[in-house]
Amino acid sequence: MNKDLTHQATLWRMKRFTYVGLATALIFILGPVAFGQDEVNPQQYGLNNLLLLISGALVFWMHAGFAMLEAGLTQAKNTVNILAKNVAVVAISGVTYYLIGFNLMYPGEFNMINGALGFAGFEIANVTPANYADGAYTLFSDFFFQVVFAATAATIISGAVAERIKYSTFLIAAVVFVTFIYPIAGSWKWGGGFLESAGFYDFAGSTIVHSVGGWAALTGAIILGARRGKYTPNGIRPIVGHSIPLATLGVFCLFLGWFGFNGGSVLAMDSETVSFVYTTTFLAGCAGGIGALLTAWIVLKKPDITMILNGLLAGLVGITAGADVINPKAAILVGLLAGILVVFSVVFFDKIKVDDPVGAISVHLTCGIWGTLAVGIFSKNPDHGLGSQLLGVLAIGAFVLVASAILWIILKLTMGLRVSEEEETNGLDTAEHGLAAYPEFKSTTGVI
Repeated sequence: MNKDLTHQATLWRMKRFTYVGLATALIFILGPVAFGQDEVNPQQYGLNNLLLLISGALVFWMHAGFAMLEAGLTQAKNTVNILAKNVAVVAISGVTYYLIGFNLMYPGEFNMINGALGFAGFEIANVTPANYADGAYTLFSDFFFQVVFAATAATIISGAVAERIKYSTFLIAAVVFVTFIYPIAGSWKWGGGFLESAGFYDFAGSTIVHSVGGWAALTGAIILGARRGKYTPNGIRPIVGHSIPLATLGVFCLFLGWFGFNGGSVLAMDSETVSFVYTTTFLAGCAGGIGALLTAWIVLKKPDITMILNGLLAGLVGITAGADVINPKAAILVGLLAGILVVFSVVFFDKIKVDDPVGAISVHLTCGIWGTLAVGIFSKNPDHGLGSQLLGVLAIGAFVLVASAILWIILKLTMGLRVSEEEETNGLDTAEHGLAAYPEFKSTTGVI
């Protein structure tokens, strides 16, 4: 009797999940009809929204990758601090971008050159489908897809300033960056600003997301200064990460999320274009890994796994600006060159004593610039010129460089940027959070 009741309960649950699934599908497909939407094919409308929401979820998953990569490439004694920063960035970005950032970035242009200021007010409005994006998708689908991009840009900064920045100071910097710096820079292109009029093209954000985060990371790393013991009179002292398996898993999470990052940027369920973007994204990422592997093997005499991991990311960053307009063969070349560039970039920044524990500046800034310029070289669209791409790189780079430098300097003079020497030596986990990531084990990275 009990088995019969269990069987009936199981059948009832299966039916309930089936009904819920069908109802959800009908909402996506027939939702426009309920709202009186007849300008766009109802099925297409539902699929467009589904693409944005699933792609946004994939981009959100990238934060797991960022957290694991950054934690794995840094010392065990700072793991809790790394994870606490990555978690907080997502939470902060979600609320601040909803309240201010989204409406500063998209309804109009904040243009210091022409003096225009576009801001649609606090919070996002409940716009009916027929009045938003020509009825292609909902406001809320668009917001969700865009807010995870904003959080990604802020997370880039975390890795470059890791292991020596005050937790409270970093959080304030993240608030200002996501609320103002990123949306203003993004509005110049994606918000219909002057770079859009100038013909600048950045499909999914090699510059608008990755280089913007990279410029802020660069200024932060310079003003903050290097970790203690990194650069000595006898040369560069490697400070190795504590978990290469964790870092590797993080990169694979990021690689997966990139299909949402680039694929969702089509903004419509166009099977041919989405599949094309997936292909160029995949090929460029793979080629980036190969380029970094070979370059590290030749230049550093060893196939350094950390370089290979960053090479994969470099290829993905490189193709992000032109994933929909660069053919697969050219995408391989773009990724390959990005993988080569990232190795030389890491070496270069170490030589000039800019301490970047995870290589974030090289991956996102150096390769973001390369990927943006690559559109002007390899795009199948004749309207995409190298001049307009260079204009975008320079304009956004100059703005973020100045704005972020001012931000870091103000924070240094008021709150202070660095933890104390003792806190850095003993680890930020216990000093900042009162908790160890691995309480059962003694750190093998040593005390610096």
